Amino acid sequence: MKNSYLLRLHFIVFLWGFTAILGKLISTDANVLVFYRMSFAAAFLYLYIRIIKKESIKITKVLLFKLIGIGSVMAFHWLFFFQSIKVSNVSIALSCLSLSTLFASLIEPLVFKRKPDWIEVVIGLIIVVCISLIFNAELKYKEGIFYGILCALFGTIFSVFNGKIFGKTSSGNIIFYEIAGGWLVISLFFLFTGQISSVSEISYTDIALIVLLASVFTAYPMFESVKLMKFISPFTLILTVNLEPVYGIILAFFIFGASEHMSPIFYIASLVMIIAIIVNGIIKSRRKKEDMTTEPNHL
Repeated sequence: MKNSYLLRLHFIVFLWGFTAILGKLISTDANVLVFYRMSFAAAFLYLYIRIIKKESIKITKVLLFKLIGIGSVMAFHWLFFFQSIKVSNVSIALSCLSLSTLFASLIEPLVFKRKPDWIEVVIGLIIVVCISLIFNAELKYKEGIFYGILCALFGTIFSVFNGKIFGKTSSGNIIFYEIAGGWLVISLFFLFTGQISSVSEISYTDIALIVLLASVFTAYPMFESVKLMKFISPFTLILTVNLEPVYGIILAFFIFGASEHMSPIFYIASLVMIIAIIVNGIIKSRRKKEDMTTEPNHL
């Protein structure tokens, strides 16, 4: 049974890795792409929760505003991610996601009011050095690296604050309101900047690809990952999710060919970053086991 859960986990991580591929295949601007991705994903999630599972989506107003705020951060995370792909390529955008480790080591202690973990900071700094090497080796992609860094920053902020509200309502409701909230913020941006007409400037091919992105590569893996948390340890989950850039970069290499071929320094630096993230996960797992064994038993 455990092997089947691990197989399902690797499958959804593979799907997440493929989102970058779709981001490059979709020709419309990043902001229009995110607008449609969030609108379709919110619709699919609503139908699943209310029609298929027949669950309530009622939440308090306070929680609603919090989820809208977190959803807006998610929207910017996706916006910068796809913009990075548009101005550079898939490999650059995915490699920059590794900076989330550094950002998490700095932001999480502030939000959860705990002391910084210096191992996390050191590993984060190693990743910064690797990103610097990539920047110097791939200077022509400096704009993509800039947006990739912003993507990692907003992704970390989203994850940290998402952890703060976990358990206050069902996971389905959290995901639905965050995505719907992000869509609302982007819609208001289009409305107040007078760019609402740009939403209609999209091809049928792009619409079809975005529907695929919103359903198979967004709504489904989000729900599946929540289900798997009941059967797989957080360490295994986090460690496997870190393979997303690996899957994405390999797929991009074979699908897009020359446009994704990078310098040797890029691949060496990316490998070092992935190893650093895995080492971080192993250290945390060992610490957790040690803490559990040293805790006194209360009868």
